[in-house]
Amino acid sequence: MTSERFRDLIQLIQTLRGPDGCPWDKKQTPRSIALYLIEEIYELVEAIESGNSDNIREELGDVLFQVFFIAELFREGGRFDIGEVALRTTKKMIGRHPHVFGADRLDSSEAVRERWHKIKRHEKKSTETKSVLDSIPVQLPALMRAYRISERVAREGFDWEDIAGVMEKVEEEWAEFKNAQRADRREQAAMELGDVFFSLVNVARFAHIHPETVLTGAIKKFECRFKELEKRAAERGVTMESRSQAELDRIWEQIKTEEDINRDV
Repeated sequence: MTSERFRDLIQLIQTLRGPDGCPWDKKQTPRSIALYLIEEIYELVEAIESGNSDNIREELGDVLFQVFFIAELFREGGRFDIGEVALRTTKKMIGRHPHVFGADRLDSSEAVRERWHKIKRHEKKSTETKSVLDSIPVQLPALMRAYRISERVAREGFDWEDIAGVMEKVEEEWAEFKNAQRADRREQAAMELGDVFFSLVNVARFAHIHPETVLTGAIKKFECRFKELEKRAAERGVTMESRSQAELDRIWEQIKTEEDINRDV
């Protein structure tokens, strides 16, 4: 049944791209669809964070459509089709899991992770990459790319001994930022603030916390609190702008306190 549905999806894309198909779909290229794929992936991530199964299923479908669409464009060009994509990734994943499909046995997820990276390095020996960082996509959002880079260089032995050393580095970079800010050296301040962010990414790595995940959670928490702040201001018939900062701060702290109470109940 699953394979039939995949065939239906491929046929749909071919119809859209066909002589009597959609003018918009017929003019798309892998590069143009890649931009939509990125957007759909972010929407999928948001749906997963929400935990809503219907939304997740919907967004998974949108991502799947874009992936199949790109594969169809390359099939039209005589390069490969989605079947070859599936076959190649299946072989690759079997090769990267010798502890499942071979005689090797690994007892922890960390051991699996280390073996995974060793296998990847062996696979890429024949490529022209000159640095271990070359395979990290430059298109990744800055926070995710910083995390990947810090992971990669740490595996090469370029790292702090413990989280205490990284936290000291954060304090050092923060002091440099404050000095540049006080002196009104804006370009230097911007550079130092970037160093603070990158150092915090390394703190997150040592703490086994992904910075993208926790920042997303912090943003969501702030949004919920601010919307509640707007709601309470509107209920009293006043605008946010008409309230003093002290009064807004008081309501904000009240919202936080109520959250803590509800969390403990």
